[in-house]
Amino acid sequence: MTKEIAKRKLPSFIRWILWVLLVQFVLINISASFYAYRITHFYDDPSLFVYKPASNIFSKTWKLFTGPKQAKSVVIETPSFPYETVALRTANGIPIEAWYCKTDSTEKGTLILFHGITSHKDILLDEANEFRYWGYNVMLVDFRGHGNSGGNTTTIGVRESEEVKLAYDYVSQKSQKKVFLYGSSLGAVVVAKAIADYQLQPAGIILEMPFESMQSYLKDRARTLGFPQQPFGFLATFWISIEKGFNGFKHQTASYASKIYCPVLMQWGAMDEFVLKHETETVYQAIASTNKKLVIYENAQHESFLRHDQEKWRMEVGNFLRRAQ
Repeated sequence: MTKEIAKRKLPSFIRWILWVLLVQFVLINISASFYAYRITHFYDDPSLFVYKPASNIFSKTWKLFTGPKQAKSVVIETPSFPYETVALRTANGIPIEAWYCKTDSTEKGTLILFHGITSHKDILLDEANEFRYWGYNVMLVDFRGHGNSGGNTTTIGVRESEEVKLAYDYVSQKSQKKVFLYGSSLGAVVVAKAIADYQLQPAGIILEMPFESMQSYLKDRARTLGFPQQPFGFLATFWISIEKGFNGFKHQTASYASKIYCPVLMQWGAMDEFVLKHETETVYQAIASTNKKLVIYENAQHESFLRHDQEKWRMEVGNFLRRAQ
């Protein structure tokens, strides 16, 4: 008799488990869709730069469920050397602001510099100063949704390659000298993608801390937020793809690197918690060029290597540019 009752109860118990799993699956996807939106959107709200702890457990839970809002980055410093503000425009009308600065010495070429995500062009003024001192013109660009450029969204590098093409074409018209591309973090990924997308032929490129893919970037974000890397990375990539209208799973830096044949200097910090060692090795090994070098800063995090170790950065970058001349 007891066995017969247990048999009758088992199907309802299984149905209960399945309902719980279904509700969890729906909630996880709703949360992932919120995060996908928040990660790719910026708000013109300076108060977001100030950390505000949740006032109660309900607001804290809601914030954790939907993800934090991100303030649009603000340019706070301008070059100390003469420069002109350049207004570029994407095919769909997004205004892109850049600074073009000529060297004070004999011109050797031009470096175009691209910043990381949630950053802005003035973060690279120290590097720009070094390049100008060495005899290079420099151009610093704000990606869409960043700094003084238009828009309030990012595609985490999928569509920003257009900004690289716009800047490259502008510089090519200004000077017949060699053009080099420099990218930090997101900027490095976008530089690699632009070369693959538009068959650009720079004299050389410097890639610092590129992440391996959109999914790896989101997994890294999850890790720093204290979330399980999967399924967050997969689901957030899926929802960004749905919301933005592209396949984020194909956004892979190694795929772009396989189409790079110019000289490459790639740099990474061994203490980087956002871009891991295996990501760096995957991207570096995929670079098609035989003229490439990977430099590791043993005690550096996800930061400016020039400010971390000025002597080493000057030696490695300076030697790279001299060899590429």
